[in-house]
Amino acid sequence: MSTTISNEQSAASQSQSIGYDVEQAVRLRYEAGAKQAEASLCCPSNYESDYLEKLPTEIVDKDYGCGDPTRYVRAGETVVDLGSGAGKNCYILAQKVGAAGRVIGVDFNDEMLALSRKYLDEMATKLGYSNVAFVKGKIQDLRLNLERVQQWLSAHPISTVEDLAVLETECTRLKQEEPLIADDSVDVVVSNCVLNLVRPEDKQQLFKEIYRVLKRGGRAIISDIVCDEDPTPTIINDPELWSGCIAGAFREDSFLEMFEQAGFHGVEILVRQEQSWQVLDGIEFRSMTVRAFKGKAGPCWERNQSVVYKGPWKAVQDDDGHTLYRGQRMAVCDKTFNIYTNPNSPYTQDILPILPQEEIPLEQAQPFDCSRTVTRHPRETKGLEYRVTIKNDNSACCDSEGCC
Repeated sequence: MSTTISNEQSAASQSQSIGYDVEQAVRLRYEAGAKQAEASLCCPSNYESDYLEKLPTEIVDKDYGCGDPTRYVRAGETVVDLGSGAGKNCYILAQKVGAAGRVIGVDFNDEMLALSRKYLDEMATKLGYSNVAFVKGKIQDLRLNLERVQQWLSAHPISTVEDLAVLETECTRLKQEEPLIADDSVDVVVSNCVLNLVRPEDKQQLFKEIYRVLKRGGRAIISDIVCDEDPTPTIINDPELWSGCIAGAFREDSFLEMFEQAGFHGVEILVRQEQSWQVLDGIEFRSMTVRAFKGKAGPCWERNQSVVYKGPWKAVQDDDGHTLYRGQRMAVCDKTFNIYTNPNSPYTQDILPILPQEEIPLEQAQPFDCSRTVTRHPRETKGLEYRVTIKNDNSACCDSEGCC
């Protein structure tokens, strides 16, 4: 708890001390980056070469990232790329998800949107299908379609204070009736070195938006710049360092906590750059890719399921506070059982599922108290009246090469 409070206070302090418009600094830097490639924007990343071959050179040259979140996406999925820039990640994703999938790039910068959209027809011809769209919006407000707002403004110019109130009403209507990205609508949210560019006071809302648009069971895969200590006031107040992915970098531990606070589970570091990308005032800045899952919310039902944690740790604790002791049958609710054993979950390789001898239909299940950690006796799983005897000859346990 104390760490969380410290992070919130740090964000508030940064917000109050910034003496310039963060959004404008970022917009101007990336407008220039869309016109002329700038190698100093973010750090170099290695991509799977097979997916780069079809991409126009201009897109590759004007891409500014620090990792490769596209590696963790599967065929047929709907993916949103936050801060899609020149479109490199989106066009790689288009190949990965295939014709049955869909890719939506979200960006606020008109120059970058024009660059990414420039190659839509060419890429559709190369791939043999069209599954990519680029939309204008702020990544911390994925409900508001800013191109629809601009269309409305063109038809309703603002000249009075009263007009502003009418605009606010229209924005509210658009968010509710025509959201840019709907609730629970996408399988994966990716981002490549963009979250750090958002103003400190908007970052909690940013993570809430990522959580909102994901389906239950969906995941966020975020590559971004992190630091081992909080940036100094001097660093924070340098607009070049903010737009250059330094001043707004997340502290390593607080980056993971932001996912936890938004409601994610299974938060894990997939890649952490060993050597720092830059060091300023003794503070190390490096790239890190994190994956987090949505879906631990919901009721807990007792269906006599249990799990065994295989090890190697003596005990582990999940994001809901369940402690699993190595080798012991732990009682879990139906929701937790499904999270642990889903083939696409981060837990499945470490968990042995144990189903009850007789399944309890979900509609007949009783509430399960997930706040307690308990072992489950084998008889609770098999049933108190289970008295079956099964005898096999030795050959049943042997393979074709013989037994021990």
